[in-house]
Amino acid sequence: MQTLDYAIGTHPDADHIGGLDVVLYKLDCDTIFLPSCQNDTKTYAELIQTIGQRNQKVTVPKQGETYSLGEAQFQILTDTQKDYGSNTNDFSIAIRLTFGETSFLLTGDAEEEAEEDMLASGLDLSADVYKAAHHGADTANTRAFLQAVNPTYCVISCGEGNSYGHPRAGFLNQVREMGVLVFRTDEQGTIVAVSDGKTVRFNCSPST
Repeated sequence: MQTLDYAIGTHPDADHIGGLDVVLYKLDCDTIFLPSCQNDTKTYAELIQTIGQRNQKVTVPKQGETYSLGEAQFQILTDTQKDYGSNTNDFSIAIRLTFGETSFLLTGDAEEEAEEDMLASGLDLSADVYKAAHHGADTANTRAFLQAVNPTYCVISCGEGNSYGHPRAGFLNQVREMGVLVFRTDEQGTIVAVSDGKTVRFNCSPST
């Protein structure tokens, strides 16, 4: 049976943990990361049930901790000790992954308050590739945060014709002003970024 080094459920919303129960049922996993918040949904209950049935345990990582992933490593950026109340998005586990000279930033659905806390942490947020927070929502991706990340590329994960209007025009205008090359799943389907430690290549051209 194949084994995963890590599984990260950024936060307990269905679009971020849906299907993770099946993955963990079929594959062994050394470390399962979940935030400290919970959700009263069938999807979340099934995930926790599967973890229990497999006699696995959940790890709530701490801000600043670094984990090895082959020749790469990633650092936890989220203030996982903070209570963000009913806003499950702000509990999102955010990571900065580095491999050689290249870096990737993934922040789940973290919104403005969580971004402010990451900025205040003093941790390095800069990244070559930034996976847009909350599908390109305007409740996240603040100007100060984007300036700290200063990405070359931005990947936006969102459904075609979604009812939320993601990605929002304000966010798109910001990254365009910064000269960031944008990739969008609603226009281009599955997007794959490959790093050799010096450069990052994508399986498609940037969105126009």
